[in-house]
Amino acid sequence: MAASVRGVTSKINGVFSSLKAISSPRNFYTYSNEPAQPIKGKDPKWVEAADAFACMKSGDTVFSQGAAATPVALLNAMTEVGKEKNLKDIRVCHMHTEGPAAYTDPSCEGIFRSFSFFMGGNVRKAVAEGRGDALPIFLSEIPLLFTKKIIQPDIAVIMVSPPDAHGYCSLGTSVDCVRAAMQHSKVIIAQVNCHLPRTFGDGIIHISHVDYAVKMDAPLPQHGGKPPTPVETKIGQNIARNLVEDGATLQMGIGSIPDAVLAELGDHKDLGIHSEMFAGGVVDLVAKGAVTNNKKSMHKGRIVGSFLIGTQKLYDFVDNNPFIEMLAVDYVNNTGVIARQPKMTAINSCIEVDLTGQIVSDSIGTRMYSGFGGQVDFIRGAAEGTDGLGKPIIALPSTTNKGESKIAPITKPGAGVVTTRAHAHYVVTEHGIAYLFGKSLRQRAHALINVAHPDHRESLEKAAFDRLKVMPSAD
Repeated sequence: MAASVRGVTSKINGVFSSLKAISSPRNFYTYSNEPAQPIKGKDPKWVEAADAFACMKSGDTVFSQGAAATPVALLNAMTEVGKEKNLKDIRVCHMHTEGPAAYTDPSCEGIFRSFSFFMGGNVRKAVAEGRGDALPIFLSEIPLLFTKKIIQPDIAVIMVSPPDAHGYCSLGTSVDCVRAAMQHSKVIIAQVNCHLPRTFGDGIIHISHVDYAVKMDAPLPQHGGKPPTPVETKIGQNIARNLVEDGATLQMGIGSIPDAVLAELGDHKDLGIHSEMFAGGVVDLVAKGAVTNNKKSMHKGRIVGSFLIGTQKLYDFVDNNPFIEMLAVDYVNNTGVIARQPKMTAINSCIEVDLTGQIVSDSIGTRMYSGFGGQVDFIRGAAEGTDGLGKPIIALPSTTNKGESKIAPITKPGAGVVTTRAHAHYVVTEHGIAYLFGKSLRQRAHALINVAHPDHRESLEKAAFDRLKVMPSAD
């Protein structure tokens, strides 16, 4: 009897421990302290960029950090070393990277092969021509590729801020899956760049964990800062004025539509940010007092992100700023964590939507364009909001630059559905808001046609009838 009671008690304690682990905000030290502990008696070898890759050999797997922290100079050196040594079959795995991606040039075929967890424009041609690979994967699950040893890097190529007085560097603007990759790499090569912001959170690494260090100062790549178009402004107004409440927690990516939404939120109060990435418009909202993070249930008073790319204004804002926590992407994009944010409002974009609500975001027909990213992580997390007030939003212009309707009768042949019609709740264009949750196929078609461009509504209505054998209707 006593043993039975002890067994039940042990199980109950185990459940409470699990719940505590989920409910407690994770920080660097509970996540993993391995790269935080100095390695006694070890210092990196300070070398020139080309010399750092003397260890690279045929058949190796190389991981590269991405976004604003892409170590472009090191990747260029890696490419030249691969060519000079006549190496073969080196896989370069990465998320979205900046710069020319020289290793994807046709002259590197057979030497290097890009392997994208999320494609940037610099590798699309290589993938389209069969010289690179694209992996469909949720952003939240990318670290599992390393922890499950599906991908085992021989070399991790990263960028860090200069070490402080205690020898600690920062991964700066790109934490995401970098920690998991580093912890499972045999060799770490780091570009030490004084222009990389020093950020707080999961991005701390002691310099003793770096094997080869290359001192190369270079400004970070910049995006954004352009004024929104009238269409984008209208989309931003539709979302900001109708769907974003005071006290809401926001997720949004980079681009003109998120910037347009942010530009309309200056009069809101107590907004919070929990997003895999955030745009420069957040800086202005902090200055106006609209973003305080005071209503958040976790990381109260802090902006939470995982990677960044934007303007110098954004980089200056996050540098050495304890108001910002840059955390690993398997935590930031965990649907259970997202669901606990108050009034979680997830704003994402897409390439096209069909009349049933299927959302295409990573491809144009059969041509791969980007990746799954964090869209499904946040769309689902917002829908599962524990306060019942989450809003999963897909925002897009009603037409392409060529005037074609982005709300389509059917998806283009070969296009991949990233967010299913069961996941879709709000679809927003410059013409209004379509709320799809709880609606039948004919009701969805009716709602989507009403936010399509007026020039296409008649043809869409006819296509809906041909497909559904019933006229679209609100009831």
